[in-house]
Amino acid sequence: MANDVVELILADHRRFEDLFRDLRNRDNDREKLLAELAALLVAHAEAEESEVYPALKRFKKVDDHEVEHGAEEHAEGHQALLALMEVGDTSSSEWEDKLEELVEALNHHVDEEERTILNDARDSVPEQRRAELGNDFVRARRQHLDADCGSLTHVRQLVKATEHRVD
Repeated sequence: MANDVVELILADHRRFEDLFRDLRNRDNDREKLLAELAALLVAHAEAEESEVYPALKRFKKVDDHEVEHGAEEHAEGHQALLALMEVGDTSSSEWEDKLEELVEALNHHVDEEERTILNDARDSVPEQRRAELGNDFVRARRQHLDADCGSLTHVRQLVKATEHRVD
């Protein structure tokens, strides 16, 4: 189903992987790719936290702890994203190091989310409800993208607002 929230989230995860692959290539326009990644990553996380996670917590077979942990990992991902965005020189070894830290944090989160939250949702949330959540997710993600959620200023605000989650 095209608007199944699980499938939509998985599609974003695959897009993150593609962007990471492209960001590792020094011949690509890394600034442009990073801007695309930052926008999609922040919009994706914000939409999950506002629309998907609260709804999934209402299903007994979806682990509340995993949902809360997912939000904590979003905060860690935002910190790693900010660290990369603040480097500036996309050809420096520091930039390369920060990219790998972001890749590692995000891959860990994606793997955990897919194995726990998304598998549980696929098994226990009715198809119609997953479609409704998918529509809500897409709408929220679009609103965040339209609001320039991947800007350096916004990512800094997110990190500041969520610092307590990762202490």
